[in-house]
Amino acid sequence: MSTPATVALTRLGLPFTTHSYDHDPAVESFGLEAAQATGMPAERIFKTLLVDTGAGLAVGIVPVSGSLDLKAMAAALKVKKVAMADPAAAQRSSGYVVGGISPIGQRRALPTVIDSSALTFETVFVSGGRRGFEIEIAPADLATATRGLFAAIGR
Repeated sequence: MSTPATVALTRLGLPFTTHSYDHDPAVESFGLEAAQATGMPAERIFKTLLVDTGAGLAVGIVPVSGSLDLKAMAAALKVKKVAMADPAAAQRSSGYVVGGISPIGQRRALPTVIDSSALTFETVFVSGGRRGFEIEIAPADLATATRGLFAAIGR
């Protein structure tokens, strides 16, 4: 399956593995569905969340087993505060649909922060750009692909 995320990773020459599964439209937690479908612990599956800094959008990548700490995210971005982005704005900015927003290959390059817990794993899973499609990638390669930095932004 080719998505802007896989195209970007291929162009960058970064190694990755894809995992597809049948997405159930009735599921409320896309990330927990991915964990069940891949058989991976939820701490290793990361969700992509967009926040509004007041001056623009930014991306936070945290395990699906937890949530984004907005104060920690603001501190990592060196801004006063952040709020969750409007879902429609997140879709417009990223070019992906909610539940399938990949941190890689977004329409616009946004400041990106990856929860430092990702560094405890050899590889992590992030959305590949469609519901039911995950990319497995080394945390350092994820940071390279997103121009992201690591910080403790999850709780």
